[in-house]
Amino acid sequence: MKTKAVRIYGKDDLRLEEFELPQIKDDEILAQVVCDSICMSSYKATKQGADHKRIPNDVHIHPTIIGHEFSGVLKEVGKKWTGKFNIGMKFSIQPAINYADGPVGIQGAPGYSYRYIGGDATYVVIPNEVMEMNCLLPFSGKGFYPGALAEPLSCVIGAMHASYHTRPGSYIHQMEIVDGGNMAMLAGVGPMGLAAINYVINRKNRKPGLLVVTDIDQDRLNRAAMLFTPEEASRKGIRLHYLNTRNEENPVHKMRELTDGKGYNDVFVFAPVSSVIEQGDALLAFDGCLNFFAGPGDPDFIASLNFYNVHYSYTHIVGTSGGNNDDMEEALNMMSEGLDPAGLITHIGGLDAVIETTRHLPDIPGGKKLIYTNIALPLTAIADFEAKGKSDPLFRELAQRVKKTKGLWNAEAEEYLMNNAVSI
Repeated sequence: MKTKAVRIYGKDDLRLEEFELPQIKDDEILAQVVCDSICMSSYKATKQGADHKRIPNDVHIHPTIIGHEFSGVLKEVGKKWTGKFNIGMKFSIQPAINYADGPVGIQGAPGYSYRYIGGDATYVVIPNEVMEMNCLLPFSGKGFYPGALAEPLSCVIGAMHASYHTRPGSYIHQMEIVDGGNMAMLAGVGPMGLAAINYVINRKNRKPGLLVVTDIDQDRLNRAAMLFTPEEASRKGIRLHYLNTRNEENPVHKMRELTDGKGYNDVFVFAPVSSVIEQGDALLAFDGCLNFFAGPGDPDFIASLNFYNVHYSYTHIVGTSGGNNDDMEEALNMMSEGLDPAGLITHIGGLDAVIETTRHLPDIPGGKKLIYTNIALPLTAIADFEAKGKSDPLFRELAQRVKKTKGLWNAEAEEYLMNNAVSI
């Protein structure tokens, strides 16, 4: 079986190539990838090459396939897994497999470390360890794009579960956000921030009573407020405020006013910016937890914290990177029950768009860039479909379909794209 895939050979060295996959072993599975969501982590891996913890040192000799937020369909199942997994099953993958015998030890992950599995490919061989660690997950919802977005959603689910609080007189941490408490999401309207808002509003239990989402880009704030309205949040028991901190002389004072001066029980920082972290620290209530969610590219990245408050107000900090299997299953279950992550997606492209998109990801505005790996298509903003449709019938049809969902990507548009775009 031949595959076409984007492989990494070193720093800033990505190549779209066609090559032969090995015949699967009895403990492996052959799968067709349908779509992959390009993550900022892939950009960081591209910049760092073999210096990245999950990229093997010999990648210049044995390149690996990039992309770790993907879904597809199983095509051939090895004897060991017959009965548990079936041909034709839709799947998503938890890339943080934590398998000590992987290609680079416990840090190994599909999309970074493996020669024959990654999201930016037409076909892949799923190795035994993915199944052994229960990281091959069935998905029964509509379309394929929710399966590709399950991994980023699981990351914010894990962040919520990782927040913790204490009880006076006890040293046992109470895991999770404060139910009915005050929550702030700083720089919170990028792709991961939108996923977090979506999750917080739609989860069945443990919701904040107040959610304040900040950014310095009014257009992004407006889009977030259109996708997740204060009215919708109110119906779910949450007071939701969007705040442009660029317009505030003293944003900390303004935000604390919204809590009657009590501060925030849970603060999530979605940008690796020292001043934003310090702002989050200043917002914490007694026993408040700050989750530094955004992974910095600089290993020497630092920010100041108020240690007077650490000592006397029991403020504390936690960091999370990725979710676990339970978080992925929670994400997939929520999407199978109707949660739609389409609001995260702002661009669509084909496999031929992966290299330039990954290399320039920080400079491309908008949210998630979703790649359909079996087609050739320039990366295109959904907002541009109508204009492009004046001269291109493919985009004209796609524009009509996304109009039905207020300009958001949807399963009908996905199906049309897969059936009518040029195969790669």
